[in-house]
Amino acid sequence: MVQQIQKTLRDSAAMRWTALLLLAMAMFCSYIFMDILSPIKDLMQESRGWDSTAFGTMQGSEVFLNVFVFFLIFAGIILDKMGVRFTAVLSAAVMLVGACVKWYAISDSFIGSGLETWFNNNLNYIPVFDELGVSPFYEGMPASAKFAACGFMIFGCGCEMAGITVSRGIVKWFKGREMALAMGSEMALARLGVATCMIFSPFFARLGGEVSVSRSVAFGVVLMCIALIMTIVYFFMDQKLDAQTGEAEEKDDPFKVSDIGKILSDSGFWIVALLCVLYYSAIFPFQKYAVNMLQCNLTLTLPEADSFWAQPDVTIIQYVIMLLVAATGFASNFQKKAQMRYGLLCISILALITYCYMGFMRQSAESIFAVFPLLAVLITPILGSYLDHHGKAATMLVLGSLLLIGCHLTFAFVLPLFKGNAVGGIIIAYATILVLGASFSLVPASLWPSVPKLVDAKVIGSAYALIFWIQNIGLWLFPLLIGKVLDATNPGVTDPTQFDYTAPLVMLASLGVAALLLGLLLKVVDKKKGIGLEEPNIKA
Repeated sequence: MVQQIQKTLRDSAAMRWTALLLLAMAMFCSYIFMDILSPIKDLMQESRGWDSTAFGTMQGSEVFLNVFVFFLIFAGIILDKMGVRFTAVLSAAVMLVGACVKWYAISDSFIGSGLETWFNNNLNYIPVFDELGVSPFYEGMPASAKFAACGFMIFGCGCEMAGITVSRGIVKWFKGREMALAMGSEMALARLGVATCMIFSPFFARLGGEVSVSRSVAFGVVLMCIALIMTIVYFFMDQKLDAQTGEAEEKDDPFKVSDIGKILSDSGFWIVALLCVLYYSAIFPFQKYAVNMLQCNLTLTLPEADSFWAQPDVTIIQYVIMLLVAATGFASNFQKKAQMRYGLLCISILALITYCYMGFMRQSAESIFAVFPLLAVLITPILGSYLDHHGKAATMLVLGSLLLIGCHLTFAFVLPLFKGNAVGGIIIAYATILVLGASFSLVPASLWPSVPKLVDAKVIGSAYALIFWIQNIGLWLFPLLIGKVLDATNPGVTDPTQFDYTAPLVMLASLGVAALLLGLLLKVVDKKKGIGLEEPNIKA
């Protein structure tokens, strides 16, 4: 009886899902800040003089310290030594500090300040990094972009630390229970942050009819304050859990340099690591340019200033409808009665159609791209459950890569054909974005649960650390590459809505082709070695 009382907190479905909600909300806020400038790239060029190279260099700086100063490895060590709850609060605090630095860099107060003068005159040459061609700054880079990059680097350290900490926290609270569902749910809520960012960043930037890009970043800073509060509440919940169970915090095995050779000699590790970097590099960097890509390829005519569709309140209404799409679609997965399940699905689909209609009437590229995570929110629990009970992880990786290739090629070659066709172009854009979101669910849902089957359990913690590090290389490189390719293929173009995105999109599609080939190779290796990737996670 005493033992039962000690385990009450974790055994309570309400309490463990509350713990998950606290962690997921912190990640939701961080995802919003991660892309806070993405939907206002055109405004950054107009108001701060950031060309595509400056924008891409700043966006890629988020993971610079994780990659080149190995902070991601240090984050793993901190998690191991200090435990989940301390690291969760620390990661939120670090993100908040980075967010404040970035906000000041974008603000009007930075213009004409001594800091602006210093950044104009310094950091134009970084020894070793410049020689290697990996410097986060360059001569001629706007001072505001340099300082914003510094803040984004700090934020990136906290964000990656939060990512591994949240995963560990979910394992702690859901081990032996609905772990796959919990991870899928956290992923779905966090990605809803992308849609939130796409809608509200331009909303705050243009609020009151006067453009101010710093308002968007300030909105993100407020959310990072909320994320810190969430992690502090989680701290006390987690502490109470340990007090009830009498257990010390579960900690991962520390990263060991001696493990590297063992991991790097494992072919399974390389397949997963390369799949990870290729796939994520084709998605996350794309998000940072997607709104501007739509602005360049769609014929959008802003509604009259006095019309209903031009009013700020419409943004709030559209966001509420988006939440209805996500909530009803997600909840439909957990209904045992068919009538309730299909009823919720119908509400979700009708709400999605309403949302898309409003996006069309508003003629807003930001709200069009905001549908990106909605299908993912709907199908992530379905995919997680299917993988748990039926398997086919390697097949899902192949299917996800095919969808990724098709979407980027559609954006590159099909969407531009509809420029001038106001209705046709937006329909193509909506359909492609929704499918890309579905692809974004297929690959991660099947990739991460496959890692323990491919890598020796003794080095699984170290393997994850290395995979995340390799993934971050792509997340640093490709935002920068997209910006450079855009500037190189659009010489003399000064209007940020007139860029030709064909070359960057073909580059991203080629990453999908490489991921597809690796996915097929993985199926061969799985069949040959009997790894069990196509087998269900839950054995009958």
